[in-house]
Amino acid sequence: MIYADKNMDLRNYELSEKEWKLAQQLHDVLKILEDATLFFSQSTPNFATVIPAMDMIDRKLSTDSITCTYEPAIQASFGLAKKTLNHYYNMTDWSEVYRIAMVLHHHHKLSYFKEARWRAECINAAENIVHEEFECSYATTDDIDIDYAMDENEVHETSIVCLVLFHFIVFSLFID
Repeated sequence: MIYADKNMDLRNYELSEKEWKLAQQLHDVLKILEDATLFFSQSTPNFATVIPAMDMIDRKLSTDSITCTYEPAIQASFGLAKKTLNHYYNMTDWSEVYRIAMVLHHHHKLSYFKEARWRAECINAAENIVHEEFECSYATTDDIDIDYAMDENEVHETSIVCLVLFHFIVFSLFID
């Protein structure tokens, strides 16, 4: 047996108490990332679930990076992980799809941006993006072949219904 053979000098590779402590702390750090990976592996992730999860991870990394219970090496790893996370997270700030997904999500609405302490002009910009996307992609009926799809009255009625429904949805989303 290997462990019974004292001539193999395996004791040189044995972890010290400090190294065991670091390993345990590293395990604790990686746990939140493992949990997020498992959560998103169970279903198809979307912006409305990924972004709040990134927020939670960011808060955890921020809090733990200044906690004195962790060794300096582990605190430094928090900083590196946070820097990497923020690199990707900051890219979402420029994504119109991200803003639209968060505004139209039944739980988040504009309150997400308010709670994240976005500046008022950025929150207004997110709202305007949703309105502009609707106007550009859904409000016009010029591209519908009226002879093929519907008669002119049906198209007009459908446009009005869609517009009213959209405004009902959008304005109800902004009410907290």
